[in-house]
Amino acid sequence: MRFAVLGAGSWGTALAMLLAGNGHSTLLWAHRPDAAETLERERRNERYLPGIRFPDKLHVTADLEGAVAAADVILVVVPSHAFRETLHRLRGAVHPGHRIAWGTKGLEPETRKLLHQVVREELGEAIPMAVVSGPTFAREVARKLPGAVTVAASDPDFALELARALHNDHFRAYTGDDIVGVEIGGAVKNVMAIATGTADGMGFGANARAALIARGLAEMQRLGRALGARDATFTGLTGLGDLVLTCTDDQSRNRRLGLAIGQGKGIDETVREIGQVVEGIGTCREVHELAKELGVDMPITEQVWLIVHQGHTPQQALHDLMERAVRPELDQ
Repeated sequence: MRFAVLGAGSWGTALAMLLAGNGHSTLLWAHRPDAAETLERERRNERYLPGIRFPDKLHVTADLEGAVAAADVILVVVPSHAFRETLHRLRGAVHPGHRIAWGTKGLEPETRKLLHQVVREELGEAIPMAVVSGPTFAREVARKLPGAVTVAASDPDFALELARALHNDHFRAYTGDDIVGVEIGGAVKNVMAIATGTADGMGFGANARAALIARGLAEMQRLGRALGARDATFTGLTGLGDLVLTCTDDQSRNRRLGLAIGQGKGIDETVREIGQVVEGIGTCREVHELAKELGVDMPITEQVWLIVHQGHTPQQALHDLMERAVRPELDQ
């Protein structure tokens, strides 16, 4: 198979390396020509995945239309705020034989639309589409450490084909069809990673972390249910799996932001130190607004939004969460 992977950040590069390492001809698109030239010349992404050499079948280009024209499958791995713009640029280059997938997580800023809705609006109803998600840190995938993802697609044949392209002896890919559930899991887990990071930064300990993860899963399920997702999706790799990963390991940019907030550090300063997009900053706003529109109770999400965008302190957030009325745990 021939792939065009759009987005040369850490996750886009890792997925391109995985596909090329599995023997598929892969073009990695970087939007800056100088960056593409450097990556192709040095045969590694020293900024995001230092010291890990590209497979022979991976090449880098800044020619978006050329990359797409040479591909069977387009895999979009740009930040959510650039998702629509990237797809819009593809309109004239996509032909009936193309299939599209994405590894981007989050909602579209301002509109609060799920990313599959953006795909349909920009590229039409006919193109087969899939989302790739799961508990995966880019550096571990690039280093060929064991991991797993789910490929959820509108077309079961495409899901299977893409899963087989990703699958090898150290990386397992499952298939599914609950695109909405996978997208909700990938968005909400970033919000919960900020929450658990903040609690850990304040020194609250393991009990609080476990409670936040469990209650975060409940919020994820509530929102997913309101949008037609299946509950079972949230107990799988793209729900609970990704939630545990991002809430407990400091490779998570969202968790690191939370840790800094809990320690009294500024958000802007922390983001500069991290040096990459922290998706949860925008996502907590979009998820909070979407939950309000749908009448879904998401108290942890609300408190993260208040801290990140309204200037509330973590101490205020803790007080407000703990003062909530007693209720049945399984009251949905």
